[in-house]
Amino acid sequence: QVQLVESGGGLVQAGGSLKLSCVGSGTIRRFDAMGWYRQAPGKERELVAVITAITSGGTTHYADSVKGRFTISRGNAMNTLYLQMNSLKLEDTAVYYCNADWGSRIPGRYWGQGTQVTVSS
Repeated sequence: QVQLVESGGGLVQAGGSLKLSCVGSGTIRRFDAMGWYRQAPGKERELVAVITAITSGGTTHYADSVKGRFTISRGNAMNTLYLQMNSLKLEDTAVYYCNADWGSRIPGRYWGQGTQVTVSS
């Protein structure tokens, strides 16, 4: 059974940084596209950043709201994913979810349970 587990969330002051991690298990196959999504209270889940398959060049895409502040990357271990978040703003407060799948499906079928990020003033 495929599982994605996020960690690294927490409370941080505006302007600070956090690094989220996601570890996938339950498969011996490397995921293709992997990504981070977030959902703030009363809002729909939105894409934050996605990284394509290594075989497709591992290109990255970001929501306009996080460009220049967040960096998505894959870890050396298979099916690990990171999100480095710098210059955090109050509006970045949300539950952040890891997402993955095989093929080109975005978002993928598999979701983590989420990790809370709270940015305070």
